[in-house]
Amino acid sequence: MQQPSVIAALDLGSNSFRLQLARVEGDQLTLIDGQRQPVRLAAGLDANNTLDEAAQQRALDCLRHFNSCLNGLPAAAVRVVGTNTLRIASNTADFMPKFEAALGYPIETIAGREEARLIYLGVSHGLPPSAERRLVIDIGGGSTEFIIGEGFIPLELESLRMGSVSYSLRYFPGGKITAINLATAEQAVRHELQTIAPRFVASQWETAHGSSGTAKVVNEILSQNGFSDSGITRSALECLRERLLAAGDVTALNIAGIKPDRVLALPGGFAILYTLFCELGIEQMRPAQGALQDGVLYDLLECARQVNLAN
Repeated sequence: MQQPSVIAALDLGSNSFRLQLARVEGDQLTLIDGQRQPVRLAAGLDANNTLDEAAQQRALDCLRHFNSCLNGLPAAAVRVVGTNTLRIASNTADFMPKFEAALGYPIETIAGREEARLIYLGVSHGLPPSAERRLVIDIGGGSTEFIIGEGFIPLELESLRMGSVSYSLRYFPGGKITAINLATAEQAVRHELQTIAPRFVASQWETAHGSSGTAKVVNEILSQNGFSDSGITRSALECLRERLLAAGDVTALNIAGIKPDRVLALPGGFAILYTLFCELGIEQMRPAQGALQDGVLYDLLECARQVNLAN
């Protein structure tokens, strides 16, 4: 089987859908196009985890657009992965055939630990070679993944059902931020962490990296508002926490560094990130360049290489 010259990865996340294309050059990838669409899929789940029609339509519109960007790439060159919202939605049998028809490719709903593995693969390829033990945390729209690894090898993998969109909707309805609902959200994070915290505390790793949306958004806010010039730090998060409480409402938050489509998910994502710093003993975190979609690309590349070796 001839290795495709262009491969594509689609991450159908709970907050955003992301498309990444890359050119294959031997054992290396050159990124050639990347797109992000703020679909906010998790916002369409009701109390019974039924995905509503509005969220389905946003997804269908995005998938049709991505289909036009793929230019008929062969199925072997494309991998599409769905994460937490597609994992928990109760009516996937109703809408998944429509999603796949709109996109023109099969959609694979992956387990949380497989998501964590792919995230680490993407992040580790974007970092300089090192023997250090790394903690990688990815706060998505519906789940948060935790990985400890060395080089390209993950050693610990976990996924918890807490995300920026789901926590914002549950604990900060209407975008209201109070001391009570912030404390309630932080307590919920502590409760979720209980079973995995001993494996991910600071004594188990040397450097911490934040992948994907929440970490990048918070880092940009901290940088542009003069809270930190060295990534995400505990003291800078304390400053941002005070600003959020003073605003009282995300719509009244007058702060640089955040795009309009990210505002509503900020309080939930912040509550998760801040509590992780406190509970895991994180003092500094660097935003990572790689993410889930990059890991999917490198996994595709490795699968193609293994097939070629077998032939």
